[in-house]
Amino acid sequence: MQASSVSADLAGGCQCGAVRYRLAAAACSADICHCRMCQKAGGGPFMAFANGPAQAFVVTRGAIAAFASSDIAKRGFCAACGTPLTYRGHGTGRISVTLGSLDDPQAFAPQSQMGVESQVAWLAHVLQTPATNTDVWNAEKNIADAGSRQHPDHET
Repeated sequence: MQASSVSADLAGGCQCGAVRYRLAAAACSADICHCRMCQKAGGGPFMAFANGPAQAFVVTRGAIAAFASSDIAKRGFCAACGTPLTYRGHGTGRISVTLGSLDDPQAFAPQSQMGVESQVAWLAHVLQTPATNTDVWNAEKNIADAGSRQHPDHET
């Protein structure tokens, strides 16, 4: 799972299925960012991205809404469900897609971290705490079926 050697097209989309995209080129890197803008944009302690040339990115369904989160970049998301999808730095010729929005989020293993000055202090510790599979958690809570409305991880 080396980010620099993956050559297949990347496909992904939002949670509701309104937006689908393809990055028709090898991503050159994958990383995570702990900065406060990424924390707020993703609603978590960090965001994970793969990036490639902007001209190789195409939206195959719907439209990506954008928010200029700073003077240097715009963040793309689904206007219907709010899923964070892209990060595009002005004038870079590159686009980053969120690893979680990929049909195969394990396609890339991040190789670097940025914004570490904002890394939450508890992150390393929490990753070492007891872990539970979703089906076990559901059984413990007497949830037979969560009734997911999430779009499948493929084109439909």
